[in-house]
Amino acid sequence: MSTADNKRSIIVGIFVFLGIVILVTAIFTLAGQQKRFISSISLNAVFDDVGGLKAGNNVWFSGVKVGTVKRIQLFDEAQVLVTINVEESAQKYIRKNAVARISSESFIGNKTIVIEGGTLEAPPVEDGDRILAVNPLDTDDLMETLQRNNENLVEITGDLKQLTSRLVQGQGTIGKLLTDSTMANDFEAMVNNLQQTSRNAVGASRELTQFTSKLNTSGGLADNLLTDTTVYSQLRRSMAQLEEATTSAAALADNLRETSTKLNNENNAVGVLLSDEEFARNLKGTLQNLETSTEKFDENMEALQSNILFRGFFRKRAKEEAKQLEELQEQQQIQPQQIQQPQEQ
Repeated sequence: MSTADNKRSIIVGIFVFLGIVILVTAIFTLAGQQKRFISSISLNAVFDDVGGLKAGNNVWFSGVKVGTVKRIQLFDEAQVLVTINVEESAQKYIRKNAVARISSESFIGNKTIVIEGGTLEAPPVEDGDRILAVNPLDTDDLMETLQRNNENLVEITGDLKQLTSRLVQGQGTIGKLLTDSTMANDFEAMVNNLQQTSRNAVGASRELTQFTSKLNTSGGLADNLLTDTTVYSQLRRSMAQLEEATTSAAALADNLRETSTKLNNENNAVGVLLSDEEFARNLKGTLQNLETSTEKFDENMEALQSNILFRGFFRKRAKEEAKQLEELQEQQQIQPQQIQQPQEQ
């Protein structure tokens, strides 16, 4: 064999060796990513629709990759049985009441299974257990919903554009507020009036609160009227008496009205005195004559007292009156003495 052939054989051997090394490295790398050489347990979950999930997709728990999808097969009626491999190191953290949900690594990325939930009261899962599955969102339904939302958004945008154009043109109340200074001033005045009214209402409410607090003050008139039955009874009696007095006053007013009617009538003596002028003049003359006669009678009596024939009679009468007066004075002096003697005893 020539030297050239030897060199060629050595080079080929080196390339073959390097290829084998690269192949082995790739195998171990892929096996490490897929965790083929790590001890694991199998868990099952039944979905109505896996939404494009494939064997070999990752399984996540609390944001940590804990296994891969082992097998996907049809199960029962239009359902899918998914078998997943989970590392034994994560087995103690996954509980029997955990939930498996199909998710995506990104909006258009690979599908994954996310295990979530579970309580400490439930025991850890075991090899071959079936956990509860939550069906994924239907992408078609999601896209249809997004399409409807986009159409609604376009309509809303058109309406908003039309509304803003009307506002700029000064149409409508709000448009006038934005463009008409007079209306804006009126609106500002109205707002100021509303603010003043609100302040007045607050003040009135505060005063009403103070008034009600005074009414609730113990010992006050209002509190006694509301709580003291004695005061209420007295007030009730007073109101009854006031009502009776009002009735009496009404009856008195009726009597006075009737009396005044009779006084204005000329068919009775009092009516004649009040309304007949001629009778009044005659009565006045009569009274004047009586007064003159009385004065003359007094003069005649004085003349009789001075007369010798009647002087003794009047003196005797004067003595009797003086004697009666002395006896009366003595009786008045004796009575106080009799009252003091029993008090001293």
